[in-house]
Amino acid sequence: MKQTTLLLTLLIFTVFGAKAQIETPVTWSYGFKKTSKTEAVIYLKATIQSGWHVYSQTVKPGGPVKTTITFAPSKEFTKVGATVEPKPIMKFEKVFDMTVGYFENSVIFQQKVKLNKPEALVKGTIEFMTCDDSRCLPPDEVNFSVQVK
Repeated sequence: MKQTTLLLTLLIFTVFGAKAQIETPVTWSYGFKKTSKTEAVIYLKATIQSGWHVYSQTVKPGGPVKTTITFAPSKEFTKVGATVEPKPIMKFEKVFDMTVGYFENSVIFQQKVKLNKPEALVKGTIEFMTCDDSRCLPPDEVNFSVQVK
């Protein structure tokens, strides 16, 4: 009985210890600003830990996974144009054998929307890849939801 309890306790600590070691160098926050009664801008902000970077939406095929923002279809709003990002840092990365654009510290992606109602729930997903100077984490995907009022 004591061996079973000890084994179970070790297993629990191993599981929780493994979960604590999962790296998450990027956190996301979301917001909006109404620009008129029928239009708003959705803000998707990545806060990136020092030493890490997130790739641009414009990375060419053959390189790292580019940031992809997908808005869920809705009758409450319509996207206006493409999702805008600031000018990325451009650098040749040996591992991909190409010049890629990325962001450090933080980046805010912006999407203009036309509101079909006075209030709209804007939802979607962000797929992104995070790397530092020596390694890349597997691509990650987060869901977002912004209640525009």
